[in-house]
Amino acid sequence: MNIVIVGDGKVGFELADTLTQEGHDVTIVDNNRQALNRADEALDVMCISGNGANAHTLQEAGVDQADILIAVAAQDEINMVCSLMAKKLGAKYVIARIRDPGYTESLALLQGEMGIDMVINPERGAAYEISRLFRYPFAVDVESFAHGRVEMVGLRAEEKDPIVGVPLRELAAEFPKVLYCVVEREGRPAIIPGGDFVIEPGDRLHVAGDLMSITQYFKKLKRNTQPVRSAMLIGGGHISYYLAKIVAGMGIDLRIIEQKSEKCHRLSEQLEDVTIIHGDGTEHELLLSENVHEMDALVCLTDRDEENLIAGLFGVRQGVGKVIVKVNRLNYLDLLKGMGIESVVSPKRTTAGAILRQVRAMENAQNAPIEKVHRVVGGQVEALEFTAMAGAPYLNVPIRSLRMTEGVLVAVLVRGRKIIIPFGDDRIEAGDTVILMAKASHITSLEDALGKR
Repeated sequence: MNIVIVGDGKVGFELADTLTQEGHDVTIVDNNRQALNRADEALDVMCISGNGANAHTLQEAGVDQADILIAVAAQDEINMVCSLMAKKLGAKYVIARIRDPGYTESLALLQGEMGIDMVINPERGAAYEISRLFRYPFAVDVESFAHGRVEMVGLRAEEKDPIVGVPLRELAAEFPKVLYCVVEREGRPAIIPGGDFVIEPGDRLHVAGDLMSITQYFKKLKRNTQPVRSAMLIGGGHISYYLAKIVAGMGIDLRIIEQKSEKCHRLSEQLEDVTIIHGDGTEHELLLSENVHEMDALVCLTDRDEENLIAGLFGVRQGVGKVIVKVNRLNYLDLLKGMGIESVVSPKRTTAGAILRQVRAMENAQNAPIEKVHRVVGGQVEALEFTAMAGAPYLNVPIRSLRMTEGVLVAVLVRGRKIIIPFGDDRIEAGDTVILMAKASHITSLEDALGKR
């Protein structure tokens, strides 16, 4: 497909890199010459220097022939004007990143008036991710599928766990309703395990199942399954605002520490039943005076990765049960894990994943399109959600008889109200929600991954 990306920041660059690898023709528009030079040298893309909200610039980028325009410039206003211009000039589908809560509350009107087909709000997406971690504090990360009916959670295997040292096929009898989807082991590429695989202490596991099964699984592992009841947020930006709105009424004692007094006043007016504290959340004395050690969770959400890292490490040393850190630089992820901080949110990664999902769905709209994409293990593995279409060749065939692409695992089937952890004799039926785990590759449909032997 012909794709125009307006904005060559971290998200724009990552999208361009992924989409060119998947065979799309990509044009990048930005008025930062240095950023364009980097993209020109590193990627197989066309670069156009100019303002993405300018009609002449968009015409030069060939927006009239674009299947998709993606507006991810730094400013919401530029993305909105760019979207409006692109639609008027003939772009078939427009995706815009809009972050400001003031605009988000008028989203329906904005989309209708400006012709924006899809709006991405990375901060709100990150807030929902954090709210899931509040529900499952025992998990390293949580991703929902099938409208929240299936959860994939990450955990670190400990030496005392009964799952350690036992082949997975033997664990199936004791834990029949969860599936081990992916394993991260230090020094090795991501593993999609088979029945002979044996879990070792220190392995980072990603397991899938329904809500109740996952909770029971962690109870058997003797992990804390009580949801977060108190949380301290460092940074009063958009994520903190959205998170406070999401968890309102859930009985969580929420405190936000913000350094700028004007933000504190605004948050006090906007948020009820939230304690707003004026101060520097990276100062250890302030955290101690606010009894951070008594909090169920500490969430570090400043604009600086380094400050989030320092505050998060202090929370770990103070024994906070759940420490969540926001990062923009994805190369920090492995560093954080090595320091004891397991739960990381990245709005930029959330944005890129949501846009990639939509691009793939449009690419193969008539053939079991992708409904959800979640990248795990630093992008080495993707969790993909599809709907099985009537008449497909993989229907009603035992899974053991399907000719699966190497590195693909059928993880979960959702059939009506039934959640199925599939084994070799199970079959996919028309209308099923099918969740696949796949080593990173260009899979856009079930037909890419499955076939009859």
